[in-house]
Amino acid sequence: MTVTLADVAARARVSPATVSRVLNGNYPVASSTRERVLRAVDELDYVLNGPASSLAAATSDLVGILVNDIADPFFGIMAGAAQSEIGGPGDGSGRAGGEKLAVVCNTGGSPERELTYLTLLQRQRAAAVVLTGGALEDPAHQAAMAAKLAKLADAGTRIVFCGRPPLPDTDAVAAALTFDNRGGARRLTEHLITLGHRRIGYVAGPLERTTTRHRLEGHREAMAAAGLQGDEENLTEHGPYDRGSGYDATRELLRRAPDVTAVVAANDTVALGACAAVRDRGLRIPEDVSVAGFDDLPFSVDAVPALTTVRLPLFEAGARAGRLAMGKETPPPGGIATIDAELMERGSTAPPSH
Repeated sequence: MTVTLADVAARARVSPATVSRVLNGNYPVASSTRERVLRAVDELDYVLNGPASSLAAATSDLVGILVNDIADPFFGIMAGAAQSEIGGPGDGSGRAGGEKLAVVCNTGGSPERELTYLTLLQRQRAAAVVLTGGALEDPAHQAAMAAKLAKLADAGTRIVFCGRPPLPDTDAVAAALTFDNRGGARRLTEHLITLGHRRIGYVAGPLERTTTRHRLEGHREAMAAAGLQGDEENLTEHGPYDRGSGYDATRELLRRAPDVTAVVAANDTVALGACAAVRDRGLRIPEDVSVAGFDDLPFSVDAVPALTTVRLPLFEAGARAGRLAMGKETPPPGGIATIDAELMERGSTAPPSH
């Protein structure tokens, strides 16, 4: 015989409404009452009907976390931290009571897939959606995203951006945690200029991505402030945020501008490729060419020499996004918080020797 919500309520000696509150985690319940309800759920082996519950309520127990590439530590760290807050630590019993099911959606950087996942999450009446990383700067895609997020928000879904700037002209986003990519990139290039570098190559990320633009703008602001602008295009290469791109782009930069004494990479993974390209050319790091990255991913300190980079608090940002998605934390004033980026000076950068 199928166990019902009323059966659980009778066993726990509470009302069906109280059982619903404990299982949905959407209303404060005394700890002793919560324990009685969860014990009754275990004893009766009651399973909440998720689809039916989501039809009766505004939202389900599902939270979507959208990432470009889960294999990239940048996204994996944020997604894992968010999931730890969304799933909750539990009480050690394996019982669910107010936690949500976090589903990581890997878009592969495809704008079409990003919209498809949002549609699927909308159909599932997701309680929240966390969107991580940079956004595509395409007006048509931005308009489609704004419309989709507005529909989700109208249905009760909480929207959180993590490491991603808010969309223009939309009130659908509950909170946006943005990284100071521009400021971090500016400080990194200022560090190289202070060391004496004047010919600095830049391996940028994909065109039309907000992260790419902001980091490149910060780099060029520092170059302009030092009177070193004028050859930006010749000293810049664009490509994906991966090691292969860093290798190929750096080889091209060194071919085109052999007097380059430093290379700034779009992120730490790209920087590893840049280091390999420098070495394959028979040059030393940092004696002949300094190399710098961005993000301070876990492997950065173990590179040889250790990578000078810009630290983004990825875990902390992801965890905060998870709390915001769960309604555990009050959104920042105005809905937007800018997270500082910290320069990490290590052995891969030094004064130029020629």
